[in-house]
Amino acid sequence: MTDLPCGWINTSLSEICGINPRLDKSAFEKDELVSFIPMPAVEAETGNVDVSEVRTFSQVKQGYTPFKKDDVLFAKITPCMENGKMAIVPEMASEYGFGSTEFHVLRPAKDIDPRFIYHVVSNQSFRYHAEHNMTGAVGQKRVPVTILEEHEIWLPPIKEQLRIVEKIETLFDEIDKGVESLKAAKATLGFYRQSLLKSAFEGRLTADWREQNPDKLEDPETLLARIQAERETRYKAALDDWQEALDAWRTGGEFGKKPAKPKRPTGVKAQHISDENSPYFPCDWGNARFGTLNVTVSDGPFGSNLKTSDYTSKGVRVIRLENIGYGDFLEDKCSYVSEEKYETIKKHSVYPETIVISSFVTDAVRSCIVPKSIPLAINKADCFAAVLKGDQTNLTFAAYYFQSPQVFNQVNGLIHGVGRPRINTTQVKELHFPICSPAEQAEIVRLLDEKLDAADALEAEIDASLTRASALRQSILKKAFSGQLVPQDPNDEPASVLLERIKAEKTVSRGERASSKRGRNAGKKATA
Repeated sequence: MTDLPCGWINTSLSEICGINPRLDKSAFEKDELVSFIPMPAVEAETGNVDVSEVRTFSQVKQGYTPFKKDDVLFAKITPCMENGKMAIVPEMASEYGFGSTEFHVLRPAKDIDPRFIYHVVSNQSFRYHAEHNMTGAVGQKRVPVTILEEHEIWLPPIKEQLRIVEKIETLFDEIDKGVESLKAAKATLGFYRQSLLKSAFEGRLTADWREQNPDKLEDPETLLARIQAERETRYKAALDDWQEALDAWRTGGEFGKKPAKPKRPTGVKAQHISDENSPYFPCDWGNARFGTLNVTVSDGPFGSNLKTSDYTSKGVRVIRLENIGYGDFLEDKCSYVSEEKYETIKKHSVYPETIVISSFVTDAVRSCIVPKSIPLAINKADCFAAVLKGDQTNLTFAAYYFQSPQVFNQVNGLIHGVGRPRINTTQVKELHFPICSPAEQAEIVRLLDEKLDAADALEAEIDASLTRASALRQSILKKAFSGQLVPQDPNDEPASVLLERIKAEKTVSRGERASSKRGRNAGKKATA
């Protein structure tokens, strides 16, 4: 183990901080206004805290945590602690404030810099230790107070604490500026992607290509006729399958459910753009409702047909909202059902090269294509499956279209559900869909793949830089708490002297409290 730096001393947080100090509430008036800090008022990772809320003392005297200026608030409950909800209490409207019961409070002793303590308990290494020593039920786990009380800390002299904190803040300010620029660049990439998709489905991305390839273009009526022909071919095949199933059912003594006759598809008709939410398509493109194409759109099993309790560790894959990204199938969230359960819901089977669409919509519609690595799956009720048939509609072209601003603008006014905004399969089928030649669809896909891949690569670089910035912070803190961030000054008062002074002051303070308590008890007896 590395030797203690010159003038430092090994101690514990409980030796240099009051942990959850008590407050004598008898001096407060019930209508007295005090500052109140709920958990949402503390920003994750930044240390920023909003102290604008006030309440009367009568509203907070029971069941809330007291603190005062320069105390360090430490969120003890999951996931707030892991997210870094820690802060130094700033100047408030009242001397004492109150807040969430899910805060531990650390009150640094005299000559212990609150900023030093804040960095001790908010750094990732301590939070990792706290996370792995939580107690309680899942979803309600908390950091026990003993984790704070017993945490060992190398304490520097007073003046070195100040030098360390000033150096940390200087370096962190520089990192913050870089991180802010990186996040702005990442946000710009998001706008760029949406702008690119919008341009693609307004025909601007392939405008030059159309001029150079007039022989590869077809009028919308011809394209719609081909789609209709594909639908008729598919219907006839379904009709033949039905007839075979019906004959087998009759031959077998009409046992079981009678096979249902497939419905004849409605004709594919060109649609007119009639309202401001409808998309703009080039004049030489067509426009039809998505559900009238050679496509089936379905959702998954509802309610008790598929519950979370049905999930197993292996079997048939379940596609959930968590798997649907903006163009990417997210593999890391894996859920399964048993083969036996699958047999009861197999009519909802999903296969590779199916477009899956999230019913949950916020700022864009999430969609992606089921990869070949998942040969068979079941989609949940809130994940729509769109299966395209024939050669007239490019699969990737359709998947890109669902992520475009044109689709979001169409569904934005149709989103329903309080707290969980969503759309349904009928609305998906009613979407205006662009009709252009398969050759132009392929060119749009090529250009989008090329440009979006470049954007993804840039975003990966930004994310790597953000990760390095986070690692750099931890490296700075590690050096700070081991005496390597700033030089030691042999003229500084040793931390051992500081610690002895803190212990002496605690002894005096305990004696004064005991004397005060005896005085109050004596007064009560005299009154009695």
